[in-house]
Amino acid sequence: MRICAVIMAGGVGERFWPKSRQALPKQFLKIGNNDKTMIQLTVERILPVIDIENIFIVTNKKYKKLVSEQILNLPERNIICEPAGRNTAPCLALAASIIEKIYGNSIMVSLASDHLIADQKKFHEILNTAVNKASSGSNLITLGIAPQYAETGYGYIKYSKSDYEDGCCKVEKFVEKPNLQKAEEYVAAGSYLWNSGMFVWQTSVILDKFKELMPEIYLGVKKISDAFGTDKYEDVLNEIFSAFSSESIDYGIMEKTSPIYTIPSDFGWDDVGSWLSIDRIMDKDENGNIITGNSVNVESKNITIIGSKKLIAAVGLEDIVIVDTDDAVLICSKNKSQDIKKVLQELKNQNKGQYL
Repeated sequence: MRICAVIMAGGVGERFWPKSRQALPKQFLKIGNNDKTMIQLTVERILPVIDIENIFIVTNKKYKKLVSEQILNLPERNIICEPAGRNTAPCLALAASIIEKIYGNSIMVSLASDHLIADQKKFHEILNTAVNKASSGSNLITLGIAPQYAETGYGYIKYSKSDYEDGCCKVEKFVEKPNLQKAEEYVAAGSYLWNSGMFVWQTSVILDKFKELMPEIYLGVKKISDAFGTDKYEDVLNEIFSAFSSESIDYGIMEKTSPIYTIPSDFGWDDVGSWLSIDRIMDKDENGNIITGNSVNVESKNITIIGSKKLIAAVGLEDIVIVDTDDAVLICSKNKSQDIKKVLQELKNQNKGQYL
């Protein structure tokens, strides 16, 4: 059975503003010390196990050129362009339907375009385990991350350590993002994993789940895939996909079906969700500071400066993020880094769309 990868690359990366913008989102940026963009790293990471002609990238239609420029040798048909963002359920249903139209029933590995993975060898080993499990039947597999701390920004997966087969554990339930107390309880219990949003399944299996649980999306993507490769495709895609409601794959499918398997994974995963993530992926000085660009620091502790051309001078600061771009500067308390979305909403309220 052919193995295909689907990389979701349609997000805007709002919490990485002002570097991440609507015209150039986070997945197309170089983050941390990397000399390649996040989507380039994602493709490079899976090339040892999945050929480039079997890699599909789902993105917003306005990012098609960026994908083509950054991912060389990717067939044009493998760039699936959404006319509007509709979350992960419609995205993955569309990808599964098009892959099945092109190749017939296939193994589908679903990945995000903006994650970092340190131990690629271990990642490949776990991915192979998931592919083998998916190949053996009507199994849905998710890669769960062994939690390193009590994180409130992720959903969790409760799994059974005793119900173990083929290198996978049975999932008991998915739980939404918890408060700090709950997160601490989950980590202490030892039977919860972070929900990474990485999945493996057969296209026929996941489409059957959509048919059962989200029939409107199922019927819609079948009509779209039927038109794939014809001169009607763009019109059908625009009309049907734009009418879908926004729904996550977790809520629409994963929380409502069984059996689901997970593989407890520890391969240095980071979803790089906000500027606070930089603390985990870049080296710090003796005072916990990360300083880049044209910057000067005096007696500051635990600060992050992502500088560029203009001089940034920091004096006596603590737990602050400063990010400089040509037209905007972010100054943010680290414990409020998840709230950068509120800045973008305020910019919209003030009709300052040129900064989005």
